[in-house]
This record gives sequence, C-alpha cells and structure tokens, in this order.
Amino acid sequence: MDTQQNTALTRALAEVPGPLPTSGVIHIVIPHTDRFTIVGNHLAQHPDLSCTAVGIAVRIQSLPQGTEVSIKALTARCKEGEKRIAAALRELEAHGYLQRSRNRLPGNKVITRTVFCNQPAALTHPRRPAAETHPRAAAWASAPVRMPARVDVPAPGPVAVSAPVAVSAPAPTPVPTAAPPVPEALVAPPVPAPPAPSAPLFVPRVPPPTAPKASRRPLPQPSDLTPELDRAATAFLSDLRSHAPQFILSEDDVRRLVPGVAAWLERAARPDAIRRALTDDPPHPLKHPAKLLSYRLTELLPPAPPGADDLAALARPRVTVTPFQTCDDCDRAFRSADPGCCRDCRETRTAYAPAAA
Repeated sequence: MDTQQNTALTRALAEVPGPLPTSGVIHIVIPHTDRFTIVGNHLAQHPDLSCTAVGIAVRIQSLPQGTEVSIKALTARCKEGEKRIAAALRELEAHGYLQRSRNRLPGNKVITRTVFCNQPAALTHPRRPAAETHPRAAAWASAPVRMPARVDVPAPGPVAVSAPVAVSAPAPTPVPTAAPPVPEALVAPPVPAPPAPSAPLFVPRVPPPTAPKASRRPLPQPSDLTPELDRAATAFLSDLRSHAPQFILSEDDVRRLVPGVAAWLERAARPDAIRRALTDDPPHPLKHPAKLLSYRLTELLPPAPPGADDLAALARPRVTVTPFQTCDDCDRAFRSADPGCCRDCRETRTAYAPAAA
C-alpha cells in the first residue's frame, strides 16, 4: 500500500506544469466534484486571525444551514477545548465573519442566533451592477434607434415630340435634400471617470517564493590578518566544541570563519565574550552550526574600541569654570583667570592715578 501511494505521488508530481520550486510547498491540485466548500484567500491567509480561528471558520462554513454552532456543539465536533474555541469565535466576531445576537421568542424564550458571513468585505464595499459599471454600453443598448426619414425624388416625365426628329430627354436635375438631424439617442453620453481603485482589504505579509531575496552581508574582515590573529582565531574555533558540543566544525568551516573571529579579536573582544555571543541559545536541533556562526559573527560584530583622543575628549569637562582669586587691595574674592585686583579696585586706581601724578 505504501508503494502504491508513493508511485501515485511521483506520477502526480511529474504532471505538475512548469518547473518545481527548489523550496517551499508544492501544490498538487485535483479538482473536487462533490463535498467541497469554497474558501476565500482573505480568510485562509488572514494576517490577524489565528490558525484555530481560520479552521473554525472553515468548519462553520462547511456545515449545512441550521446546524448548531455553539461552543458546546463545536467542542463535541472538534479536538480543541472550549477555551480555544471561544477565543476563536471572538476573533471571528471581531473581524466581521461571525455575528451573535440574543433574540426573545413569543414564549419569553431567549435564543442566541449566529450569523456567519463568508466575505464580510462585500457587506461594507458592495459591488456595482453591470449597468453602473459600463454606463455607455447600457445607454446604447437601452436607447431606441431612430432612422432618418426617406425622401422620394420624382422621376422625370416624357418629352413631347413635334417633328420626326429624335430629341434626347434632358438629364434629370438632382433635387437637393436637407441633411437629416442627428437623433439625440445616437449622441454618445459623456463617459464618467473610472472610480479610483480601492485599497485591498488584506495585504499578505509573507513574500511569494519568486520574490528576490536580499543579499547577505559579507563576513567581517580584520584590517590586518597577522599570524598571531590567525592562530588565535583558529584555536578559538577548534576549541569551540569543548564548550558547546553541538558546534562541531569541519576544517573548511574553520578556515572560512577565521577572518570573522579575527575581526572580533582585533576589536578587543575577549574570547569568553565571543564564545557566549556565538553559542548562546542555539536553535534545536542545530542543523548547520557553521551558518549560524557566520550569521552571528556578521550581525553581532561589536564596534571598534575608541582611541586615546576620543577617551580624552570624553574625560575633558564640557564647561570651563573660572577660578576664584583674592584681591590684593581689599582681600575680596572674585573670579578671574589671573590674580590681581578686583574691578572696583582697578577703577579706583584708574581714578586716582592722574591726581597722584
């Protein structure tokens, strides 16, 4: 039985049109002939609905009219519990797919009426009828066609002959006729401007498989790969498996990752800090340790350490404070960069200097 299924799957894959994608899902589409439900992509690919809510919506949409869809009834049909089903129904109600209302019957019995809409966007943005979509074609089809009236031209009468001489009849003179008026129905009505396209209700967040992928950043390189840096980086990568057993690297992987580790060591990063940044919280299971190390070496590269001038500028005070000085004449404190007299004593000396002279 297993062999027959594999053979049928292989035959179906061979009939898929076009080249098969190298990654991602491959669809084998077999048309349904009975027992199927049409589900729109706005629901199947809704960016804000959980997978449980989408599944519950598909289940409700596939049920016949009048089927009980309460939380108890759905719990009996599905494997999910009451809390998950209740949360999914609240999501569908918040996005307009589901509406629940309590109605009172004539016998004072209260029931909960559930209404499910498979396309809530059509309720808020109804489609225009065909006559409104193409007004010019509708006007031409509905207006009666009026043909111009026929004008009869009288034929020339016979010519009387008085002598036995053959006389030819003169050519008939054409009677000018007025041009018929153009019917109003044949005049094309003005074509209104097409309405602006409305924005799509849901925009898929996952790019298609054919979308171009962003190029990866290259592995960092040191400014000068000295023999000391090369030996230190090689020893660091070779000893990595003793601290993290899942990071087992081949010799080619070590040689390829040496420049990235050397760039970290050149920026004064300690080996234990590098090891913690590269091996902390790896995915389980770890399939490609070299690719993970290359990604973290590139994306988590620390900045270059500041130079002596940068540290001196950081330590230098931003505001220059003028020191206090003691006046030589009045012993009063004042701010000045140089010792001497205060401003009042200098003005006094300036005023008495001509008198002393």
